[in-house]
Amino acid sequence: MPYAKLGPIAVHLPERVETNDELQQMFPRWDLPLIAEKTGIHQRHIAADGETASDLAVAAAERLFAEQSIDPADVDFLLFCTQTPDYPLPTTSCLLQDRLGLPTKCGALDFNLGCSGYVYGLAMADGLIQSGAARNVLLITAETYSKYIDADDRSLRTIFGDAAAATMVTGAEEKTLWGFKFGSDGSGGDMLLVGDGGARPAEDAIRPRHRKRWKSRLYMDGPSLINFTVEAIPRLCREILEESGLTDADVDRYLMHQATWKMLDQLRQRMQISTERLPIDMADIGNTVSCTLPILIDRQRKKVAPTSASVNMLVGFGVGLSWAGCLWKDDMQG
Repeated sequence: MPYAKLGPIAVHLPERVETNDELQQMFPRWDLPLIAEKTGIHQRHIAADGETASDLAVAAAERLFAEQSIDPADVDFLLFCTQTPDYPLPTTSCLLQDRLGLPTKCGALDFNLGCSGYVYGLAMADGLIQSGAARNVLLITAETYSKYIDADDRSLRTIFGDAAAATMVTGAEEKTLWGFKFGSDGSGGDMLLVGDGGARPAEDAIRPRHRKRWKSRLYMDGPSLINFTVEAIPRLCREILEESGLTDADVDRYLMHQATWKMLDQLRQRMQISTERLPIDMADIGNTVSCTLPILIDRQRKKVAPTSASVNMLVGFGVGLSWAGCLWKDDMQG
């Protein structure tokens, strides 16, 4: 039986870079040094006007094909994770199939999960490959949260950046992804949301958990999200290890959704994990939602030569509320 192997990754960031220094000049009253101390973010890449998630996705996929000499005709299935689709319909993945020149026999699926989406995508790719429905799955994440953020919104503009990442997931004889576990709690849907743009009337839409201070279409209750994370994620990690017959000592690195420095630092403290084993690497790109994990994996591969013996835990969490984790062995050089 073939198993899914997390293969090469290509990342695309929009050309425009927005720095904290620029924001400080635009908004002298904003305490950018204090914000950066809490978020760990000093700049973000921002999609241009008219540049959408599919545009970023195409750029990432084409880079992956070129750098890894991948023939688009070999892709059996396209999984596309985004919370900023080009249209309510048609599905963006179908448009990507056409733009990327993938065969028409290729399956194409959009899914909207944000911060936990990459792990969910790997699980779906694993299922497609193990079932024999596909052999080569192209998993793309792309987000343009900046489209939802008002220019004067100090709380969100300093956090979220735009990006895309394309991952090739292929069939292999050895199991290198296992221990998938998931969670969801829709009662927390009012912590992070865009309440308009769907079919539900505005007067009947989900209301933000607390007073909305900014004009942005996107609302986020940061403190409640941190409280959820520091409770749910250590428990998720323990359950994955217990069900896999492993302990914390067996895990080389915990690769987690790069939300903010404060959130990840609280997880480090709660789980008693060293800086080296739970890396934080978002200072130059910000929180890129579903793209943070593939970007982190790509950067870690280039920094640390992986071996087949190393065991990593991949964890995503956030909007939904939704969370997911799995174990992963990587023997691929960056």
